[in-house]
Amino acid sequence: RRQAARAVAAKKWGLAKTPLAAPEPPAVKPRITTRKGFEVRDDKGLPPVFTTVPTKEKIVFLTMDDGAEKDPALLRMMTELDIPYSAFLSDYVINDDYGYFKQMQKRGVVISNHTLNHRYLPGLSYAEQKREICGQQEKILKHYGKRPTLFRPPYGNYNRDTLVVAKTCGITAVPLWSAEAFVDHMEWREWDRDLHPGDIVLTHFRGKGAWKGSMPDMIRTVMKTITDKGYAVAKLEDYV
Repeated sequence: RRQAARAVAAKKWGLAKTPLAAPEPPAVKPRITTRKGFEVRDDKGLPPVFTTVPTKEKIVFLTMDDGAEKDPALLRMMTELDIPYSAFLSDYVINDDYGYFKQMQKRGVVISNHTLNHRYLPGLSYAEQKREICGQQEKILKHYGKRPTLFRPPYGNYNRDTLVVAKTCGITAVPLWSAEAFVDHMEWREWDRDLHPGDIVLTHFRGKGAWKGSMPDMIRTVMKTITDKGYAVAKLEDYV
């Protein structure tokens, strides 16, 4: 019945195909380590930095950054399609409408940390990084009731101070991404320009002022790629 309802929603929202159903999440979450080449010195005990979650299942994870675009159609579309996604938010672009993301949270989306002001963290002092990361932890706690455990540094850039600071205020993992979705195309981080089991897909809360289309247009594009390649979208927080 769930998949039948998804098929109806897919037709309503103009998807090329019905999204595939993800398998049940694992009883025990996989052990995640920092991706080779993404290490910092003396990183033992620091949150792992990774672009792919260890799994053999044909699943990927959809994540959305920043929060500038607050399209009510996206909320309806993702709810009706029953597609999980994660939100990594920066306060400077969400503070004009915390309520939009509260609605998203009520639909099961986990709100995670993307700093207060989306600054280039390696260029900041330890104290400045702490304000950006831990300050956003407190903002999210205030508005959404819980400190995040996941953190994504702006632009994917970080240094050892970033990870040390993040750990001090409750962050346990730093998911980056393997592919990025735009309204009209995909960009690939991996040499084979393809999806792999457990890959994390990045996109942004953007609208027609930032790209040639809407958030629903972007979802149609990314879901066509994911579904055509035989993958389902799973919930990142079920695995990390």
